[in-house]
Amino acid sequence: MQVKVLFFGSLRDAMGKSSETMTLPEGAAISDLLKSVTRDKPAVSALIPSLAISVNQEYATRDVQLRDRDEVALLPPVSGGAVTAGESCEIVRDRIDTASVVAPLKRDEDGAVVVFEGIVRNNTRGRKTSYLEYHAYEQMAIKQMDQLVSDARQKFGIDQARIVHRLGELQIGDISVLIVVTSAHRGAAFDASRFLIDNLKRTVPIWKKEFFEDGVVWTDGEPFPETFFNPAKGDRQ
Repeated sequence: MQVKVLFFGSLRDAMGKSSETMTLPEGAAISDLLKSVTRDKPAVSALIPSLAISVNQEYATRDVQLRDRDEVALLPPVSGGAVTAGESCEIVRDRIDTASVVAPLKRDEDGAVVVFEGIVRNNTRGRKTSYLEYHAYEQMAIKQMDQLVSDARQKFGIDQARIVHRLGELQIGDISVLIVVTSAHRGAAFDASRFLIDNLKRTVPIWKKEFFEDGVVWTDGEPFPETFFNPAKGDRQ
């Protein structure tokens, strides 16, 4: 059988490509695919323990059996043109206009609107930043952001929420991510906003590449949640 394998973030650089089509025996699992990917590639092998895996844009554990024509993405910890839009969220490549995002979300019954803007700063750990590049597994990122919004509504009882994330080259002072939450009460809106940005940084497949005056690095992300690696949740029916 044949599966398409996608490489993102620092793994893309280590592999020297963004994708490849692999031929595997019938019944092969993700773990078998990983062995093939890392064969004779020590630099890639070092990244494998920290990777999350998705199959057809859904997170999957390493014991999952693959099927012909599956799309498998190998995802390093996340650091969180045309617009790709989901129900509540967007990925864009142009400047984010906060006012135009906030205005349609306001309703008379809401007593609070909380706006979070993630801004490109001019330094990281003492190194002067020149600019950033954001990359994403776009279709999956939209699905994950929409799911976070749905979870926030259920968990905090808010009215609406929206996430807009920018990709491509960003300069110092640019908005990289915008989160807007509306609610009848401010406490729920603040809690939901914090929930959304914290979980976006951990689970949405978006990566940040930092360009300094003296070098370039992929930003280290937070570890993926342990549930992404739990074999008990790995079977596909």
